[in-house]
Amino acid sequence: MTVPGKTDTWRKSSRSTQTDNCVEVSLSRSARVRDTKDRDGGTVEVPFTAWRAFTASLLEL
Repeated sequence: MTVPGKTDTWRKSSRSTQTDNCVEVSLSRSARVRDTKDRDGGTVEVPFTAWRAFTASLLEL
């Protein structure tokens, strides 16, 4: 859902390259992920708790 007048803050990984081969994430009550090659192509949205569990599991790899 888009809230009129609200601007999302998108973050890109510090490990990404300058060639837009990465994703960006916007965090609030949920986590939204989009492809940097097609920023207007839509987003994937997951509950914030699921995002935290996902990112925590990456640290265990």
